[in-house]
Order: sequence, then C-alpha cells, then structure tokens
Amino acid sequence: MKRTTLSLLAAVTALSAVTGIAAITAPDTADARQQAKAPARLPVERVHLLCPAPGGTEAAETTYTSYTPLGSGGAAQGSAELKRSVAALTDRNAGTKKAPVSRPATDGKPVLSLAEQGRPATARTTAATAPALVGTASGRLAPGWTAQLTSVAKGDGRGLLGVNCSVPDAEFWFPGASMAKERQDYVHLTNPDDIPAVVDVELYGKAGLLRTTVTEGIPVPAGSSVPVLLSTLTTDVAEDVTVRVATRSGRVGAAVRAAETRPTAAKAGAAFAAEGSDWLNATAGPSAAVVLPGIPADATSVRLVAFAPGEDDADLKIQLAGPGGKIVPAGSEGLHVKSGMTASIELKDVTRGEAGSLILGPAQRGRATPVVAALRVVRGKGTKQEIAFIPATAPVGARASIADNRAKGTTLSLTAPGAAARVRVTASSGSGGGTPVVKTYQVPAGTTQAFVPSVPAGLKGSYALTVTVESGGPVHASRALALPLGGVAAFTIQTLSDDRGTVAVPRVTDELTVLD
Repeated sequence: MKRTTLSLLAAVTALSAVTGIAAITAPDTADARQQAKAPARLPVERVHLLCPAPGGTEAAETTYTSYTPLGSGGAAQGSAELKRSVAALTDRNAGTKKAPVSRPATDGKPVLSLAEQGRPATARTTAATAPALVGTASGRLAPGWTAQLTSVAKGDGRGLLGVNCSVPDAEFWFPGASMAKERQDYVHLTNPDDIPAVVDVELYGKAGLLRTTVTEGIPVPAGSSVPVLLSTLTTDVAEDVTVRVATRSGRVGAAVRAAETRPTAAKAGAAFAAEGSDWLNATAGPSAAVVLPGIPADATSVRLVAFAPGEDDADLKIQLAGPGGKIVPAGSEGLHVKSGMTASIELKDVTRGEAGSLILGPAQRGRATPVVAALRVVRGKGTKQEIAFIPATAPVGARASIADNRAKGTTLSLTAPGAAARVRVTASSGSGGGTPVVKTYQVPAGTTQAFVPSVPAGLKGSYALTVTVESGGPVHASRALALPLGGVAAFTIQTLSDDRGTVAVPRVTDELTVLD
C-alpha cells in the first residue's frame, strides 16, 4: 500500500484525480492549529527586473548598478545578471523546443554580474544605442536584489537621469508626463518574455481621455524594447498628462523618459534655453492616502499632478511634512480632481528652504477617493535649471535598498506620515572596496528627516543604502543624487519600495493521507 501526504491546499485537486480512501489527521491542540495556520516568510528564490534602454543622446555615459543586501536567504549559491533582452531570452529558450527569437545576434555575455551579497557591482557604457536589459537573480542573491540606471547626459536633453529597474507587470500609472511643445516624453516598453505582448497606452488630460491614433494596441515583440513618443499617439495637446500602460496580452516593464527645453529671455542678442531631463518611474497603485517623499530643500518649483481613475471625484487635502511636522501650504491647501481627468497645481517654493514630503489625503472624512500622483521638481533658475520627478510611493515595508550612491551628492529622505518610527540605515561597502556603516534614526510622527548618510570608511566606487524599519509606523523614503554638470546642479530622485525579499508561504495546517 502506498501513502501520499498532501497539504490541504492541494486536497481538492488530489481528490478529484485519485480514487481511494482519504484519512485526515489534525493537530492535537488548538494552539498547534493556530500556529500552523500562520504563513511562514521564506526568502524568495528567483527575481526578474527590467531596465529600459538609456537612449536619448549621443553624449551620455550610463552606469548600471546591481546590489543584494547582506543576510538574505540561506541558499549556498546564486547568481544575478543583467543581460541584453534578446540574449536573456535566447538563454531561457536554450535546451527547450521553443524556436529561437529572430533578432540580431549578440555574444550572450552579461552586461553586469553580481558576485556577492553586500557589495554592489557596476558597469558603464557610452553607447547611445545601448539596449534594454533583462535581469535575473536566483538563490542567495535573489532576496532584496535591486538594480539602477544612472546616466549623465550632455547636449540636447542634458541632465542627470536615474531610474529603478522594475518588475514586469500588466499595469502602470504615470501622472506627470507631458505633451507640451517644450517636452519630449517617451514611454519605454520592454517585453522580457518569449511571446509578443500587446500594450494599450491611454492618455488623460485635464478634460479626460485624449483621442488616440492607436486603437489596436502597441505590439512589443518577444525580448524587445519599444520607445513610444507620446505626442505621436494623439493629435490633442496637453501640458499635464497621466499615462496608463495596460497590457492586453503578456507583461512588460514600463518607464517614461522626459526631456525638456524651455526658451528664456534673450540676453546680449543671444537666445538662451532652460533644459533638463529625467526618468519618471511608475507610481504606487491608486490610493486615498498618498505620500510623495523627498522634495529637496532648494527646490525652486514643485508641480503636483494627480489623477482620479475611479468613478468619483477626489477632493484632496495637501500637507507638507517637514523636519518639524506637518503644515498646510499657504494658498495651496487642496486640489479638486475630477473623475477620469488630470489636475495639477503649481506649489512654487513650497519647501521654503527645508526638505519635505507631500502628503495627500481626503479633504473630508468619509470621502476617500483613490488617486495616483507625481511631482515635477525643479532646482536652479533660467539656463541653470534641472528637473526630476517624485512618484507617489508605498511604504518601504520591512526593508528597501537603493543602489548607486556616491561619496558626495547623496541625500536620503525618510517620512513617517503617521506614527513615529525607528529606522536602521546601512551603507554597504563600495563597489571597489570599503567598510559598511550602520546607523539608526528616529523619525518623529508627521515629519520628514532628510540627511546625508554616513559614507562607508575607505569607500571606493559607489555604494548601496538599505533602509530597515525596526519599529513604529509606516515609513516612505527617497534618495536624491546630485552631481555638477557644466555649471548646472544636476540631480535625480528615486523612491524606495519594499524589496520583497521574503514571501509568505502557507504552512501545512492538516495532513491528508491518500491510500490507494
């Protein structure tokens, strides 16, 4: 007689496929049953990330950085590689019956490989035609793995551009895009899979959904990346636009690359232009409570763009969480967002010399309407200005990391919109050497604490920051990186999100013994 023991999660399937006698054995006590029901959190074993093609200019240097924090996972081995999307797909199809992807040949070598936990790995390229990358981490390098692109661009579209490589998904929201005449915004779509994807790109202006010239969806071939200029999708013109990317089939990674050139007053017979560019990452999903963390203290202009995707209008209360607590900005107390429409408000010098974070919530209790939101932030004036974006972000959860921090120009912002929190910040060893530094910070309720993190001793290269919430309420975080660029204080801002280093795995609550 053969005995097969199954979890009750599989009981229905097993009983439908097996003819025999089933005997259920339950735990002896109520406490044992309760303990068995609690899911165990185990390290993830495999992670995929997508990095868009940097593109945009002939005079740019792009740095790729990959990092996994220490103490993640128990696997003895593991790997983490960023490869050209076609090469990664070819590797996955090797040894299978699937036909190879018809694309230009590549050498198949990783653009970047991570060798160990706790020390970032970097690679650089100056190629204007650098491709999109597909990343895979497994084993002990998978839990908490993150990757970052940072580009220094000169000439047209100059600026410091940063973007977090993202997890493929079926839907993304990008409030803060634009089709104004001074903007060139591209949405980059990357398909990591071995089947084509079909993507809808919807554009919403202040009057609602814009008419689109593409009705059958945008095809994204397997293992490919497609940049789409937003202004080619519609004949309508809108300064503030919310972009929704949704797949009809398959899944993609998505990010918006924005470049801006604004004419300024002529001086001494010459025309001057204000320029800037950066990436806009997708926001957190629609929510009635929204946090946009890390507005720099010296921001000269802050523009809030919000969208209400549901059937109800949203009346938002605007608060700024600074180092001393929350305030309501004078003259910018709230924002009305009509259903299905994009609304915006210029907050100007809202920070008044102190770094802060924007907190949005219902203006009236009982009228909580989900919204998505982002900020366009400007530093400098005239021809010396530069732009960056802050999308709404979810709390960091238990832990979050951000790669490619430099010895100078790095600022970390921590926001506790509700209860106070205790946070541990770890600065890793450098990509070329150095000793990690760990410090603990208190974030009082309703405040934003912005500071220059301690640099690893003997730092060589760049380093990673890991934020771990030890106690208290939810914490939202962002990292600003600033570098001088031809007399311009170029900068970029990336938010931190839960690294999903562990996953809840249901325990076996009862045993089902099948006798056949």
